Amino acid sequence: MSAEQALHQPFPPAEQERTVMVGGIPVSTLSLDALIDKMVRDAPLRRMLKQPPLLVFDCNGQGLSMNATDAQFRADLAQADLVHADGQIVVMASRWFSSTPIADRSSTTDMFIDSLPHAAEHGVSYYLLGGEDQVNAECARRITQAAPGLTLAGRRHGFWTAEEEDAVIDEINAAAPDVLWVGTGKPREQAFCVRNRDRIKAGWIVTCGGLYNYVTGDYPRAPMWMQKSGLEWLHRMATRPRQLAWRYITTNPHALWLIWKHRHG
Repeated sequence: MSAEQALHQPFPPAEQERTVMVGGIPVSTLSLDALIDKMVRDAPLRRMLKQPPLLVFDCNGQGLSMNATDAQFRADLAQADLVHADGQIVVMASRWFSSTPIADRSSTTDMFIDSLPHAAEHGVSYYLLGGEDQVNAECARRITQAAPGLTLAGRRHGFWTAEEEDAVIDEINAAAPDVLWVGTGKPREQAFCVRNRDRIKAGWIVTCGGLYNYVTGDYPRAPMWMQKSGLEWLHRMATRPRQLAWRYITTNPHALWLIWKHRHG
C-alpha cells in the first residue's frame, strides 16, 4: 500500500492532546496508543506536503536531570514539538501533582514495537539511524520479519564524524522516510535532530536511545511488574551496572527533587 492510499484508510477518533509540566518539562498527556496513532496519521502527510519534520523527544528521569544541569540539552529539548513520557516516574508525577495526568507510559521501545503492524498496514516507512552496525542490521531484520509489508526506507549505524554528517543527511534524504528513528543517546541525538531539522526530509524524527539493542535482545527488558511500578531503571542498573549504575545513582534522586520542586507547575 502506498502512503497516498494509506491516508484514506480509516482511523479511530483522535485523542485530545494536552501537555502537563513535570519537573520543568512540558510532557504530552497522550496515551501510547494515541501517540502511535498520531504518528501513523501525521508522518506520511507531513513528508508528502514537504513540511518540516515533527521533532519527538522523550522524557525520563535522566532527561529531567539533564534538562536542569545541561544548558545545551535544555535548549535542544525546548525545540521539540512533542515530548512523551518514556519513564514511569514521569507518569506517576503527573498523577500526583496535576489535574491533567498523562494517560500511560509511552516507552520508546513499546512505541516502536507496537507501531510496527500499524506502520505496515498504512504504508508508513521507517529509517533506523544509530547503534552499532550489526545491532542496527539485526533490528532491521527482526522488524521486517515481525511486520510483513513494513517499508524500511533505510538504515545506518550511529557512528560518524562531524565531517561525515552531510553525507549522513544525504543518505536519509535519498530514502525520504516517513519516520526517522535516531538512536545515538542523550544528548547527542537531540542535538543532531535540532541541528539538522531544516535539512532532513522526513515526516517525524523520533529519538530512541538504545532502542535497537532492546529489539535485538542485547539489552534485556525488565519484567512487566517492574515496568509498571517504575522500577525498570533498577533492572537496567542490575543487568548493566558498569554502563548505568552511576547514571541512575546520580540522576534519579535529582529527578525526584525536580518533580517536587516543580510540583505546582
